[in-house]
Amino acid sequence: MLVGGKYGLTAVEKTVVDRCVRLTYADYFSLVKKSTIPTLIDFHKHMTKQPEPEARNIALALELYVEGSLDVFSKHTNIDINNRVVVFDIKDLGKQLRTFGMLIVLDQIWNRVTTNRALGKRTWIFMDEIYLLFQNEYSANFLFELFKRARKWGAIPTGITQNVEDLLISDLARRMLSNSEFIMMLNQASSDRSEIAELLDISERQLGYVTNSPVGQGLMFCGSSIIPFIDKFPQDTKLYKMMTTKPEEMDLIQRKYDVDESVEETTA
Repeated sequence: MLVGGKYGLTAVEKTVVDRCVRLTYADYFSLVKKSTIPTLIDFHKHMTKQPEPEARNIALALELYVEGSLDVFSKHTNIDINNRVVVFDIKDLGKQLRTFGMLIVLDQIWNRVTTNRALGKRTWIFMDEIYLLFQNEYSANFLFELFKRARKWGAIPTGITQNVEDLLISDLARRMLSNSEFIMMLNQASSDRSEIAELLDISERQLGYVTNSPVGQGLMFCGSSIIPFIDKFPQDTKLYKMMTTKPEEMDLIQRKYDVDESVEETTA
């Protein structure tokens, strides 16, 4: 992807890459007690030592991502990715790194799924603004395969988006959505309602639950059943204050917290 561009790698380039990958991991896999995992830097060093002109071209193309201004993923992470809860934030990735970054994140998620399966654990995957992943050909294909295989591997992937219309631009996303066992819909814009009604075969009466509906009202799709719901979550609880994302409420909670902190300091 980084080197081959739109048309991919040639047969010779694939051979050189395969050789360098094996050289990069040779020492790591030869040890009984695994040492530090190799990085893109180690791979690049082996690539620069190969005699083929194709290897020199690949090494030069990778230099930007190894030693240049886009070297974000060339080193070991400074975050403990073995934590029980891990959050990946890709919103600040630039255009050139976005595809690379999304694939690394998705690959890391799949590695966690396979590891947890071996331990007999389930993996919960939550993807906010999932439509962004379907705007890229590489990440869309990877994510589609992940959704197809996840259940057999003990994973529960959940996609979240505000605009269904943006998601349904992708044919892969439409197929994924139509095959989902569970869907929760809240209030939908007019264009979104027409798209989703056609895809999921929703009646006009059922659409009424997601048309100018108040907070907490919508439709749940469980298998072949469509269930209207109204959920009035109590707002005078600590849990609500922790979960709310409304700016005006968050600001009010923060001011109250500052006042409480000030009172405690005065009392002390």
